[in-house]
Amino acid sequence: MRSRVTMVFAVVTVLLGGALLVPAAYARLADGGEAGGSGGGAQSVAAPAPKAPPPPTLAAGTVSVNFKGEFFSWALMDRATGTISGSKNMASTSSTESMIKSWFAADYLRLLGGKPIPAAMKKNITTAIRDSDDDAANRLYAAVGRAATVKRMISICGLTDTKPGNVPGYVGWWSFTRMSPRDAVRLGDCIGDGKAAGPKWTTYLLDEMSKVRGTTAAKDQKLRSGGGRWGIVDGLPASITAQGPVSIKNGWTPLNYDGNWHVNCLAVTEKWSLAVMLRYPQKSGLTYGSQVCASVASQLVTPQPGAALKVPQQPVGKL
Repeated sequence: MRSRVTMVFAVVTVLLGGALLVPAAYARLADGGEAGGSGGGAQSVAAPAPKAPPPPTLAAGTVSVNFKGEFFSWALMDRATGTISGSKNMASTSSTESMIKSWFAADYLRLLGGKPIPAAMKKNITTAIRDSDDDAANRLYAAVGRAATVKRMISICGLTDTKPGNVPGYVGWWSFTRMSPRDAVRLGDCIGDGKAAGPKWTTYLLDEMSKVRGTTAAKDQKLRSGGGRWGIVDGLPASITAQGPVSIKNGWTPLNYDGNWHVNCLAVTEKWSLAVMLRYPQKSGLTYGSQVCASVASQLVTPQPGAALKVPQQPVGKL
C-alpha cells in the first residue's frame, strides 16, 4: 500500500513539476533569457536607425533626347574618381565658341600668381564670364599670349582631343578651337581642382562662373555679348542646386559657313563636370539647344526626381 502511494505521489510531482517548468522558462525568456534578470517583464530590442539616402547627384546613365541636327555629343566626369562616361562620340570635336573664355580667365589668374588683379582686368574677367563679352575675352586672350594659351590649356588640363581651329577664313580665331565633350569635362575639372587658375584664384573664378546672367531671349542677346545662364542649370532640380554653387560657361554662335548653331554647355560642381556640345540648323533657334542641354542633365540626375525634360518636335534618337 505504501509503495503504491509513493508511486502516485511521484507521478503527481513529475506532472506538477513539468507544468511549473513551462511558465518558469517562459518567464526567463521574457526577462531576457537568463536567471537573475531584472524581472521587469518583456524587453524591446531597439531597431537600427534608418540611414538617410545619399543626396542626389549626376551619374552615368542612358540619355535619350529628341534631336535633329549635325552633331550631338555629351560627357560626364565623376570628379571623385575621374571616370568619364558619355555618348559613343564623346571624343568627337566641335568649335568651343565662348565656352573657352573660362580658360582665358583661368590662365590669366594663374599667371598673375599672388599679385592683385588690376581693376581693368578684373572687369574684363567679370564681363567675359558673366556676360560672355567678346571684347573683354579678346583682351584676356591677348594678355595670355594668344595661341600660346591654347597650348597651355591642352598641357595643363591633360586634353587629348583639342586642337586649334582650322576653318578656312577663321584660322587663328579662338572661338574655332576644336574640343570634344570629353575634353570639355576635363577642362571643367581642371578649373574646379585649381590647376587652371591656381590655388589663390580658383574660388574666385568658380564664383564668377556661378554668377553668369541672362537668358536665351532676344533682349538678352547682343552683337558682342549675350545672356548665358541656361542649359544644364535648367535641368538640375533644387535638391542638387541647393548643395552648392553650379559654375557654368556656355558657348553659342549661329555660323553662316555651315548654317548651324554651334551650342556648347559646360557646368562643374564639387562632384561632377558635365558638357554637351551641339550643331543644328539655325532655324531651330538658341532655345532649342538650351533645352537639349537641360534634357541631358535632367536624365542623369540620380535618383530621378521625376520625368526627364523633353525636347519637342523632333524624332527620338538614342546616344
